[in-house]
Amino acid sequence: MANTKELSVEEKLRALYDLQLIDTRIDEIRNVRGELPLEVEDLEDEVTGLTTRTEKLKQDLESIEEQIKAKKIAVEDHQAAIKRYTKQQESVRNNREFNSLTKEVEFQELEIQLAEKQIKEMKASMEHKKEVISQSKEKLEAKTSHLKHKKAELSDIMQETEKEEAFLTEKSAEFEALIEERLLAAYKRIRSSVRNGLAVVSIERGASAGSFFTIPPQTQVEIAGRKKVITDEHSGRILVDSSLAEEEREKMAKLFATM
Repeated sequence: MANTKELSVEEKLRALYDLQLIDTRIDEIRNVRGELPLEVEDLEDEVTGLTTRTEKLKQDLESIEEQIKAKKIAVEDHQAAIKRYTKQQESVRNNREFNSLTKEVEFQELEIQLAEKQIKEMKASMEHKKEVISQSKEKLEAKTSHLKHKKAELSDIMQETEKEEAFLTEKSAEFEALIEERLLAAYKRIRSSVRNGLAVVSIERGASAGSFFTIPPQTQVEIAGRKKVITDEHSGRILVDSSLAEEEREKMAKLFATM
């Protein structure tokens, strides 16, 4: 940081304004992407969720099918038992044995009724799940298509801006290295607290850029003198005179043109 101490106030102001121009350009690039990366991320989560849900429903269907098969086998077993008990009734020796077999037959019939009711309910559940699966598939196809489109859109933007952003990020770091830590920390603090990220602004028509508050003439003279770092009492932004700003904008425009 030895070099930064040798900078004059004017050189510090120029470095700060250059850094602001570079960071603003980076902001503009990122604004072009906007919410697109988050949209892609949200869509990916939705697609994953729908895929997982559809697979779970398919597994449920398979499980219900197995349960229905088991119930149908149970019905066949109950029917076989009824035939067996009915056959046994033909050779009973007394009413007690006959009544006992009759109760067994009735029990098997009740078991058949219960199993058939359960089969009917499970089939209804299957039809409902099939309908939900169909709806989920349609939604999944739509979301997958939308995700593909958004990914392509993001990829195009990234290809257009990635190289420029990397170049500017490197330049931003270079200019940060020129500025003393205390001043750089103030720049970053102001930049993070204002809506448009402008921590260093020029004087335009007697007011700080983007503000309606007039800068007192004496303060304007001090700013133009470039002998100390002056901030706007209303916004807290660091102020530079319009001539310095114009010179640095021209210099940065040439730098940006090399990308």
